[in-house]
Amino acid sequence: MGCTCTKDRVTVGGRRFYVMKRLGEGGFSVVDQVEDEVGEKFALKRIQCHGAEDDRQAKKEAEYHCQFKHKNLIGLEEWGSVKGKEGVTEILLVLPLLRYNILLGLPLFKRGTLQDELDKMKADGRCMAEERIWRIFKGVCEGIKALHTAKPKPLAHRDMKPGNVMLAEDDTPVIMDFGSMGEARIEVKGRSEACALQDLAAEKCSMLFRAPELFHVDSHCIVEEKVDIWSLGCVLFNMAYLHSPFEPIYARGDSIHLAVLGRNFKFPENSRYSQGLQDTVSGMLVVEAVERPNIDWVLNKTTEGQLNMENRI
Repeated sequence: MGCTCTKDRVTVGGRRFYVMKRLGEGGFSVVDQVEDEVGEKFALKRIQCHGAEDDRQAKKEAEYHCQFKHKNLIGLEEWGSVKGKEGVTEILLVLPLLRYNILLGLPLFKRGTLQDELDKMKADGRCMAEERIWRIFKGVCEGIKALHTAKPKPLAHRDMKPGNVMLAEDDTPVIMDFGSMGEARIEVKGRSEACALQDLAAEKCSMLFRAPELFHVDSHCIVEEKVDIWSLGCVLFNMAYLHSPFEPIYARGDSIHLAVLGRNFKFPENSRYSQGLQDTVSGMLVVEAVERPNIDWVLNKTTEGQLNMENRI
């Protein structure tokens, strides 16, 4: 887990990487493109930790990457920690090259994210074929199922959106950004804990894909992995119609919070997509979490959608 850094070189887990260029940066992390000594490219995510809790969360993110070997979940090449400027600890993750990172050694996905793909389609006046929607969405759901059935305790991603899904060269979707991930079932005991969870969700869960129970957390409740099912409903809608179900409300400046709690969205008229796709979206976008289906239901509906497309040909 050891690391050393110089201006243009970093050693993580005993492997030497050379920094090529900056890919992006946020409030608490930066991502660089790096190469190892044989020229293989990776993304290096550097997470700045300004206290014990930041350090714990960043290390937990690295551990989640190490926990899974699944084709639809991004892997981790190496990780470690190093003292940065002014004594601030940095957690380094080396990941597949995705155009994203945190001093994690991550693989590089040259095609970018699913959101990148949808943005290109929108700019070109195109839309995604339904067969392809089902195929990519099924891979995303299989990745989420691996989280929801994890041992010893199930996990929830809590920030599912097209921007957190990379596309490999063969169109395989790969879920990334485990920074919001945690144990799936959270028991809330009292108003203080409810407010803390609500604030954390506001910080880490993208508003246009956030489940209703995270907008308004009850004082005594259990928040579980079905937050991801709501997000998946928004993702499937987004893949078909090139915007989230609640984006028009956001664009008007109206309250997303109220729209989500009121399930205030509409399918475009004269849609080119099947009724089965719309029914699958509607089945996931159920306000009451207890009535929302689990990931097996979503996968079954996805398989049905694929079979219907095959039979249509």
